[in-house]
Amino acid sequence: MPERQILLSALDSIGADLRELEILYERYFSGMEKREPLRQREELQKRLRQFINRRIMKTDLRFRYESLAARYHTYIGHWDRILRLMDEGRYERHTGSKRPAPMLDQGKTHPKNDNEATYQQMLKAHQECALGQPAPSRKQFNAYLAKQRSSLAEKFGS
Repeated sequence: MPERQILLSALDSIGADLRELEILYERYFSGMEKREPLRQREELQKRLRQFINRRIMKTDLRFRYESLAARYHTYIGHWDRILRLMDEGRYERHTGSKRPAPMLDQGKTHPKNDNEATYQQMLKAHQECALGQPAPSRKQFNAYLAKQRSSLAEKFGS
């Protein structure tokens, strides 16, 4: 296999591993993983170091290596900063458990089975978009919601 193909496949592999390492760190920072992916980080660093003293003659391959190395070092700085904040107790994990409150009109009552606030929001959005056709009636809206509820209940259970 020609040297260009070997370098290209090695750089492709490094790029894929860098993306995988980025995902592993995001999972670690969000609390999904219990351990920092140090082994993968060290392996990727070793693979990048193999190219330091190697003279890459092709400009596109050299540029690609330098871009990957720069991305890696940028991520290292970012991850180390977050790790330092975690050690100091100043890092707030973004676990996704905080859900934004639904947008309801403040002055209206919202009984459990009444979809009035949702219907009003849909009407407002319809007016803002100026779709050029009439908005669905209340009956059509309730029928659509009932159909969606039944399909979701069928798919995920009650």
